[in-house]
Amino acid sequence: MLSLVIIALTAFGVSLLTFFSGFGLGTILLPVFALWFPLEIAVAMTAIVHLMNNLFKFFLVRKFVNFKVVLSFGVPAIIAAFIGAILLQGLSLNPTHFTYELGDRVFDVTLIKLVMALIIIFFTLFELIPFLKKLSFSKRFMPIGGALSGFFGGLSGHQGALRSAFLSKLDLSKEQFVATGTVIACLVDLSRLAIYTNRFHLHGNDHQMTVVSVVVATLAAFAGAYIGSRVLKKITMHIVQNLVSFGLIVLAVLLGMGII
Repeated sequence: MLSLVIIALTAFGVSLLTFFSGFGLGTILLPVFALWFPLEIAVAMTAIVHLMNNLFKFFLVRKFVNFKVVLSFGVPAIIAAFIGAILLQGLSLNPTHFTYELGDRVFDVTLIKLVMALIIIFFTLFELIPFLKKLSFSKRFMPIGGALSGFFGGLSGHQGALRSAFLSKLDLSKEQFVATGTVIACLVDLSRLAIYTNRFHLHGNDHQMTVVSVVVATLAAFAGAYIGSRVLKKITMHIVQNLVSFGLIVLAVLLGMGII
């Protein structure tokens, strides 16, 4: 099926590029899942793939974890992730929408699509605007940073940009930065999945397709990470990064307009 091929190629390519582009797997995989699944289900599916990929990374870098930072940043993140996930559930159940005509077609825009589109655009700007890419915050704001990162992680899965902005201010080695951020990401993913699995349900063929898609994406992401860790040099690909950013913005606009 074409959808599985596209999902697999996306997960593989993004996981591969993550080793030198700075992009997160969930940021790009979410809009791709949303092409075939309801948005709230796409968020949950992305969370599963994101969690599995982070558990794989944790296995590789576990000895470098700074547990003091995990406590100060991760605990508020866990609590806020629950809140964000519950808000996502509320948005998915909200019937608020409006319609408009474009040519001979009528498009329906729901509140959850509009909110998610704005969030995708906002966090994609972190990869496009130099000032935002270099953004960092004082150490005393770590609990606030954890809460913000966890909240958006629970709401849309976009936790990495804020987490990096706060953790980059700490005196962590490169290995500690990656390992500690990975543990926090896992905690947020586990927290939001606890809400997603209780709130969102699919039946029949939809359920089967969801499981198959998640498994395919996870295995493809593992393959990309494995190959990337061995054959790719750690360089920055600005052109690829910018092209993907603009592509995400286009997808977000189409989502917000109700076209997808």
